[in-house]
Amino acid sequence: MFGRAPKKSNNTRYYEILGVSNNASQDDLKKAYKKAAIKNHPDKGGDPEKFKELAQAYEVLSDPEKREIYDQYGEDALKEGMGGGAGAHDPFDIFSSFFGGSPFGGGSSRGRRQRRGEDVVHPLKVSLEDLYLGTSKKLSLSRNVICSKCNGKGSKSGASMTCPGCQGSGMKVSIRQLGPSMIQQMQHPCNECKGTGETINDKDRCPQCKGEKVVQEKKVLEVIVEKGMQNGQKITFPGEADEAPETVTGDIVFVLQQKDHPKFKRKGEDLFLEHTLSLTEALCGFQFVITHLDGRQLLIKSNPGEVVKPDSCKAINDEGMPLYQRPFMKGKLYIQFTVEFPDSLGPDQVKALEAILPPKPTSQLSDMELDECEETTLYDVNIEEEMRRKQQQAAQEAYEEDEDMHGGAQRVQCAQQ
Repeated sequence: MFGRAPKKSNNTRYYEILGVSNNASQDDLKKAYKKAAIKNHPDKGGDPEKFKELAQAYEVLSDPEKREIYDQYGEDALKEGMGGGAGAHDPFDIFSSFFGGSPFGGGSSRGRRQRRGEDVVHPLKVSLEDLYLGTSKKLSLSRNVICSKCNGKGSKSGASMTCPGCQGSGMKVSIRQLGPSMIQQMQHPCNECKGTGETINDKDRCPQCKGEKVVQEKKVLEVIVEKGMQNGQKITFPGEADEAPETVTGDIVFVLQQKDHPKFKRKGEDLFLEHTLSLTEALCGFQFVITHLDGRQLLIKSNPGEVVKPDSCKAINDEGMPLYQRPFMKGKLYIQFTVEFPDSLGPDQVKALEAILPPKPTSQLSDMELDECEETTLYDVNIEEEMRRKQQQAAQEAYEEDEDMHGGAQRVQCAQQ
């Protein structure tokens, strides 16, 4: 994060909150915090805001790096460098680190909250047939689990030490002077303890997990894709993500990603299909067969004497997608018809069609009036390409006009000099 360096400040607010001098030792800080925290604990009727301020002040002053930044640059520097708040830890967690719970008997009414592990999200590609029929897929995944030999302690004796590099916070704050009035501040996990806040003696490390507290295991999950599920729908396996000590295990989440189908398109509970008819089929009737997603053969045919117009659409009930968790109910199958016209007709074909088809509309003009009209020539055109070409031409002309204007102004300016 970049920002203007705060003016050097002899900010003493955190020292005043704890009731200590600005040269207090770590022991002095601990004694002052314990005494004030017990007095102001909410379970004892204390002020919650005061309790929170005490924890915030102690967290900063007990960390040598944070304390140095606070003493040198003030509270604002910590807020900028740590995402808008100098105290990032739960005040009840800091209190529990001293007393292991409530010192008032019966346990804290609030209780200690455990950090929740992150969810692991995997995309799962499925076909339209899978979503129509339903399917199951077995997937092999690797995840971290609590070491069974040391029960997640990381050591043979079960003991660990507070990391001296970060004072147990798991995080370090670094500050770098970029210039006379610019600083860069960053918060990052402690390299010495990998963000855990504690270290383990090399000789005491668990031989199974090597002090990591977790080991990898492979697990096979069976993902059930139910009929009618949607693209983007999530299938969740609660508590199957990576395990970690004193952490609520997150979930493994599979997100369905439907692959494109060469024939059918899906919109919600409905299916869409495009079919091309010849002009003869459109005028005289048609019959064709389509293979559905479950392999059934559907006979599609027109009614006697029915004429199908270009881009018309017809529907078949109960041949769409099954509804999720109501698979016996289905949507509709829509068929969009395209009519393919012949490129040209011979004179005999024209006469035969004119004799069969409804007569052409008669002209409202006399022959003399028609002779006075100017004849035109029609030619085929791709309207999209035509419009694109015109836009490019207009943009080029505007650019050239702009260049001419700038060039002309420059010449006038030179002339004035």
